[in-house]
Amino acid sequence: MTENARFNSQGENISFDELVGRLCSFIKEKPEREYKVVVGTDSRADKQVRLITAVSVLRIGNGGRYFWTRSEEIVAPTMRERIYKEAMYSIAFTQELRSRLKDKLGEEVFWDRKISVHLDVGTKGPTKELVDAVVGMVKGYGLEAVIKPYSFGAFVLADRHT
Repeated sequence: MTENARFNSQGENISFDELVGRLCSFIKEKPEREYKVVVGTDSRADKQVRLITAVSVLRIGNGGRYFWTRSEEIVAPTMRERIYKEAMYSIAFTQELRSRLKDKLGEEVFWDRKISVHLDVGTKGPTKELVDAVVGMVKGYGLEAVIKPYSFGAFVLADRHT
């Protein structure tokens, strides 16, 4: 996963290490502020699917930065498979990102429940039957799960690049 190209919002190609460095630099600019990191994945309904994962760092009350990545094509012929793959990709990405941020920023700076996985599911519409399962998956990895209408990382930021 981390070998895939990463892009900032202007389409610049950067590595995973550069992505982590830019997130850390943004946080270190104003370390006294509160931050939230959001990871969300979206895909287009098709048999050959590319997962788009957006990662953003929010300076609460004062903007933020976001970056995105596109996976290699995967096979996900049903909506259920697509949603599960989106959730698992977000979980894996978030675990790696959390580990790298802890290494760079230290335990005292890295905070519990300040990193969340935004899922492209909600209690209304065709994904309502999948909410409990994918939220449970995310929570099972010790991460905060956010669903629609609050999961902008998936259905706004990542969706922008599908």
